This record gives sequence, structure tokens and C-alpha cells, in this order.
Amino acid sequence: MMKVFIKDVGRSIELFFFVAIGLYLVYNFGERFYGTYGITFTGNIWVNWFGLSYFLFVLYALLMGLVFFKNVKFYNDFLTSKMSWALLGVSIFILVIPFIKGENPF
Repeated sequence: MMKVFIKDVGRSIELFFFVAIGLYLVYNFGERFYGTYGITFTGNIWVNWFGLSYFLFVLYALLMGLVFFKNVKFYNDFLTSKMSWALLGVSIFILVIPFIKGENPF
């Protein structure tokens, strides 16, 4: 029982880490990145924060689940979940739509 709790705490720390990294990148580099393409970075940038954080977490989960920890149930379940792939599509849409519309619509 305690082992499961410790693993869950570790997974929660991983998630928090990617949320924090996404927040840092959006606030410190998002405006400059989108600005180089003439896109004003205003509005509800928390949507961009979610998109970037989730995208980075999926890249991490792919690396961990396919390369380093192939037999870990968490990564196997995450990589075979239809919901995780649907959310990846949404996060990519969130990151790409400002380039298509020419503005941050969120």
C-alpha cells in the first residue's frame, strides 16, 4: 500500500514539474517566440500554458514509456489511452492555431 502511495506521489511531482516548466516557458519565452512571427501574445495565455505543458509531458511520457521504463504500468496505460492522445491533439491545436489565425485567439 505504501509503495503505491509513493509511486503516486512521484507521478504527481512529475506532472507538477511539467506544469511549472510550461508556465516558465510561456511567461518568459512565449511572447518573444510568437512575436517573431508577428503574433501578439495577449489574452488568456493560460490556454497556451496548458497546451505547452501537456505537450512536453507527452514527449516525456513517450521517452520514458518507450525507451527507459517499458514495463511501468503508468506509462503503458497513458500511452494506450485514447483520451491522452485526444488531449495531445488539442494541445497541438492550441500551440499551432495562433500561426494559422495570425493572433492568439484565446
